Amino acid sequence: MKVSIVYATTTGNTEALANAASEGAKAAGREVSFSTADSADSAEVLSADLILLGSPAMGAEQLEDSMETFFSGIESSLSGKKVGLFGSYDWGGGQWISDWSDRVTGAGATLVGAVKAQLTPDAAALEEVKKLAAI
Repeated sequence: MKVSIVYATTTGNTEALANAASEGAKAAGREVSFSTADSADSAEVLSADLILLGSPAMGAEQLEDSMETFFSGIESSLSGKKVGLFGSYDWGGGQWISDWSDRVTGAGATLVGAVKAQLTPDAAALEEVKKLAAI
């Protein structure tokens, strides 16, 4: 089973979640494709059995720019795919991940989970994203 992990990060918090997801997938015996949103290959990502996308919340609870660009480019091709989301936020309640989840399901994908961490991910968030990657 192939897991594709694509993320954007600004402070390293979402990167920490992405690294934990990679560890979880590898520990479960999955083949892992790992990249940042600004360098990800859409075709490779869409060929995965499980797609995990990570972004910090920016501005008014929005995706980071490179992730917005990448996600918008694959959004119409997500129907029938298994997708998980993760990311970090500073203020607010993490509405960006709820909005992003709605976009994923609206595109016809199966949302397998969403993990959010306020600022630096704690041990519980890191463990949760590892489990998400091992589905």
